Amino acid sequence: MDFVASRAAEKQSGWRNRVSQFLQGMGVTVFDPWFKPDVRGLHEYGREDLKSGERIRRRWTYAGGKRGAQARAWCARQFWETLHIDLRMVDTSDFSISYCPTNIYSVGTPHEIILATMQHKPVLFVSPPIQFPALHELRAHLADDPAGLALLARLEQEIPIKENPRGIPSLWYLPLVGGENFFDGFGFAAYRKRFGWNVDIPIDHHERRFPPQRPLLPFLERLNRRLPRKWDGKLDRFVPDDDWLLWDFRAQTVRGKHIESVRK
Repeated sequence: MDFVASRAAEKQSGWRNRVSQFLQGMGVTVFDPWFKPDVRGLHEYGREDLKSGERIRRRWTYAGGKRGAQARAWCARQFWETLHIDLRMVDTSDFSISYCPTNIYSVGTPHEIILATMQHKPVLFVSPPIQFPALHELRAHLADDPAGLALLARLEQEIPIKENPRGIPSLWYLPLVGGENFFDGFGFAAYRKRFGWNVDIPIDHHERRFPPQRPLLPFLERLNRRLPRKWDGKLDRFVPDDDWLLWDFRAQTVRGKHIESVRK
């Protein structure tokens, strides 16, 4: 959320909006960090808006002494509420969805992925192909400009600009997430008419150029009918994925302990 091209556009019409609508249509309660649930007794606790992060960054300093320590402590205290409520949303979720393009720096998302993994909750991880067509066009445009090409090469190293045409996630994620929970896109195209997604967003353009081989939304649709399986390397076959522990509150027969009511 911090390093997207436009926080305003992402909040108004980003992938979370569409995935939330898709899941809510199947009766799922969705926790979206852009639209945090109200906290009982703590008005506006942990809320983020487009200006809150900038307000904290303006106070940040590396200065030494008491004044520097006070400023950094203030920054940490201001963002603690956001960190707290976002991690609590992971605590109370059955599974989570993470969109992690390898060209976007992220810290909060890995923290949440690790927390969910430690709690044995499935993490559905989207890692799309990354290419930069404008970079290739610029390089061709500068073909007869040695100085311009040298500056471009320096820029590629300084940023750095790294393409990932196969959408391969950071290898650190592989044992965390598990092989069956990776996806190379959302697959919005097949559902746009059904959900009225008439306005293009950047992901639509991207998925037209790189049609997902393993899209997320069809997986979620199947998940509403049956639980997925995972590959067992020792048994060399698919087995039930016991991370998908979804409470069934609609069961007619009461088995074991249950809660009648929290209020009289």
